[in-house]
Amino acid sequence: MRAETVSALTEAGIVHAFPIQELTLPLALARNDIIGQARTGTGKTLAFGVPVVQTVLAAKEGADGRPQALVVVPTRELCVQVTADVTRAGARRGLRVLSVYGGRAYEPQLSALRAGVDIVVGTPGRLLDLARQHVLDLAGVGTLVLDEADEMLDLGFLPDVERIMSQLPTERQTMLFSATMPGPVISLARRFMKRPVHVRAEQPDEGRTVPTTRQHVFRAHALDKMEVLARVLQAGGRGLAMVFVRTRRTADKVAEDLAKRGFAAAAVHGDLGQGQREQALRAFRSGKVDVLVATDVAARGIDINGVTHVVNYQCPEDENVYLHRIGRTGRAGESGVAITFVDWDDLPRWTLVNKALALPFDGPVETYSTSPHLYEALGIPAGAKGTLPHAARTRAGLAAEDIEDLGQSGRGGRRGSRTGRDQDRSEPAAVPTRTRARRRTRGGGAAAAGAGLAIAADPADPADPVDEDGRKAGAPVVDGAGQTGLVEFTGTAPLTDTDTDTDTDTARVVSALASETGVEAEELPRRRRRRRGNRGRGTGTMREAGDGTEADADAGAPPRAESA
Repeated sequence: MRAETVSALTEAGIVHAFPIQELTLPLALARNDIIGQARTGTGKTLAFGVPVVQTVLAAKEGADGRPQALVVVPTRELCVQVTADVTRAGARRGLRVLSVYGGRAYEPQLSALRAGVDIVVGTPGRLLDLARQHVLDLAGVGTLVLDEADEMLDLGFLPDVERIMSQLPTERQTMLFSATMPGPVISLARRFMKRPVHVRAEQPDEGRTVPTTRQHVFRAHALDKMEVLARVLQAGGRGLAMVFVRTRRTADKVAEDLAKRGFAAAAVHGDLGQGQREQALRAFRSGKVDVLVATDVAARGIDINGVTHVVNYQCPEDENVYLHRIGRTGRAGESGVAITFVDWDDLPRWTLVNKALALPFDGPVETYSTSPHLYEALGIPAGAKGTLPHAARTRAGLAAEDIEDLGQSGRGGRRGSRTGRDQDRSEPAAVPTRTRARRRTRGGGAAAAGAGLAIAADPADPADPVDEDGRKAGAPVVDGAGQTGLVEFTGTAPLTDTDTDTDTDTARVVSALASETGVEAEELPRRRRRRRGNRGRGTGTMREAGDGTEADADAGAPPRAESA
């Protein structure tokens, strides 16, 4: 190995190799294709990172600026982490390592590619976009690494990976690393790899879980889970803790609930913008936040020092998800604690997981927040309650970590985030009002016209000139004492759906006999209201004088007209 690489790793505190590294390094340095399989948290990143750093040339060593090595990873968080590890290993040689993933602006990545890079680490989608734009030149790639290949399969990235591999030179070294090897991944390896060496850094009789991780499984009720979780997070010796859930909505809910109980908690899931996701991870790594609530997007390959407890708040879907979740603790030989909550509805799913991994938790113990065995198993203080004591609230919190401006595109924030809700409260949306004038007859217009009643035109209508009082010019209007008059509807009030017969437009009705008809006031047809139960506004009807008891009873009374 190069002396610069050894000194860079020594400076980072990496002195001894893990089994997967001991088996892989000689084969990788000899330019063999490799399939590396090992439990999560056993050093797979440097198993391919060191050979990559060894083989590429730096700018001062004659590199032409085209990428010489390509590392494909499934998630953005893993992309950032792998970039940091590879950069650390090649720091003494000045290797140019670029991370390429979605959520960030294109311009900085385009500028870096045009300036020249030696190693590119990226997610499949953004790599394909840059390759289609002919900005990412893959013709000079001599080493390809596929990290967490089974996760790429689960996320549906294998077709994109195949398109990327088809653009690479045929003469290259390919290394594929993963914790599990499902059938499609093996088929991919057979198609694109040449006589690969399968390296498995574990004994045949070893379990698939890390031996240094203590596992606990409790049957918890859905309504009591949060109380149990609040007590688990007060266990003795707890450092950083990760809480895994299945949905984005649950991640937000659990993080907000923990924050109300006094814990420094943050959420990481796919509805957050990339800046917010990186803010939460930075705060978690630095200790400003000590509880990270995450969906499975953060379970793959994320290596954060100091994680002592992992809680499966919701039961994992299968054994592979379970392995990757609890693999966030007990890494690199450290000890850890993994706790799984199994609801009554999750028992069939957990039975399959337990059987596949040969775990001794066939029947999880029914557990509540007051169960003595919960306190004993996890070392929870006897007086622990559902809220964190004020004396223990020493973390700065998520607000103490700045959000980096990434110039990101696409979704910029969480769905239903607190910030958005506060903005909605402080700036209520203006309700549009309707100001147009309306004239309504409600089916009585024809009858009114036949009886000598006329509906005045809209004062704003230029076809009917009006005076300053809104009356049609030259049209006499008098009160309802039997004189000639007009029926007028004026007003601009907005419509509302009520059960009143007043047609929300302010109605002013002046009715009288038309002088030319010669009809007496007592014989004037009049309108009356009639409702149709509760189905909406009633409709006015015209009823001839004398056709009913009510009309005859009112004969001789002053004539009146009612709005329809």
